[in-house]
Amino acid sequence: MSFPWSRRAATAAVSLLVLSCSGGAQVPIDPTTLFAEWAGLAQAAEQQGTIVVEGREGWLFLGPELRHLGVGKFWGQEAAAVSKARRPEWADPLPAILDFHNQLLEAGVELLIVPVPPKSIIYPDKVPSTVELRDPPPPLDVQHQAFYDLLRQNGVNVLDLTEVFLSNRQHPDGHLYCQQDTHWSGIATTLAAEQIAANARPKAWFGAVPKTTLQEEWRTVEIAGDLWTALDDPSRPKEQLPLRFVGSEPDPKSPVVLLGDSHTLVFHDGGDMHAEGAGLADQLALELGFAVDLVGVRGSGATAARINLLRRAQAMSEYWTTKKLVIWCFAAREFTESDGWREVPIG
Repeated sequence: MSFPWSRRAATAAVSLLVLSCSGGAQVPIDPTTLFAEWAGLAQAAEQQGTIVVEGREGWLFLGPELRHLGVGKFWGQEAAAVSKARRPEWADPLPAILDFHNQLLEAGVELLIVPVPPKSIIYPDKVPSTVELRDPPPPLDVQHQAFYDLLRQNGVNVLDLTEVFLSNRQHPDGHLYCQQDTHWSGIATTLAAEQIAANARPKAWFGAVPKTTLQEEWRTVEIAGDLWTALDDPSRPKEQLPLRFVGSEPDPKSPVVLLGDSHTLVFHDGGDMHAEGAGLADQLALELGFAVDLVGVRGSGATAARINLLRRAQAMSEYWTTKKLVIWCFAAREFTESDGWREVPIG
């Protein structure tokens, strides 16, 4: 479903969404009402000096994510009023994204943007509220949908995982997001890799890339999630997750670059990223048949990641001559919660 990007039109469109009341009757809702409740939870948490919002059934949510969903339209004239950017001229994500896309286009490289849907959009029933959503819930992130449509109208390829994640939110092997961490789960990384690979395989350059067969192994690991740690409650049991280990080493000479925030590093980089060899880069190597070049940061995927990409390109002669695709993966909350969207050269 496509939505126009005026606030009035977006508000009208959300009236088509429904929730299931305790009696089973279907009634229309406005997600802005739900998001206002969530933003209130985020504000209350911030006032208590924490980023953690405690949800239902042991789920933990990131306050800034809930705040992001409550601000409404986040691009154009509204951007400066709702963004956490350090400068107002860096608030609007649209110019920076289009500039990056156009630079890559001139270099003969395609861009695929893969925003990670907010955990609260896929599991809204786990966030405390006065309403009970049906299962599966409808897509509530109408502002994201409007922005992705706008990007597509400007020629940018966007892979929105929301519908795939909603249809798999009761996955038989486990949840798509960590219950005690801000990141997606190992199962979500495999689903994302499948979708990204399906997007890449039809490309004209793909067949010429040498392929290799990698081994995979599913194992269960225990993690100390960042939200679990922030909650500072040792009596709460740690979370256990199933992960698919592949163990592919990134290849700086690969035709595919995986660029982004810590969603590109979780389960791959070890340490506070919980595991090695089971992250998105590893799943992509398995699905594509070859390793990718990884440029991931623990900070913001909005600007900091692209600055690191610039440094990589400057350090390697003719870096862009071998590249065919940049996969830019970052948390959707970055549209307002990052320190800003600057225009950064690619080389």
